[in-house]
Amino acid sequence: MKNRDIGAEILAGIHEINEFKKGKVQLKVTELSEPSAPQVIRSKLNLSQSSFAGLLGVSVRTLQDWEQGRRSPQGPAVALLRIAEQQPEVFAKLH
Repeated sequence: MKNRDIGAEILAGIHEINEFKKGKVQLKVTELSEPSAPQVIRSKLNLSQSSFAGLLGVSVRTLQDWEQGRRSPQGPAVALLRIAEQQPEVFAKLH
């Protein structure tokens, strides 16, 4: 891991905030899209329910509830589904 100068990063952030308040710069904004349905993502990855649930760190029952619409993924699960959909090679390396 590369050595970081946290103090310099904090000062740069404060400088950026001050420049924004003065109207001199626009802050970077990234909109995150909602991931596709878990079943669609799992199908694209060609994984069984058991394997996909294991990679996500949830029970097979939870995954089945998501896929059958009884429950919706929340919090970190949504982030993991987004990664699985947008960067499938990450999950391919883990499996």
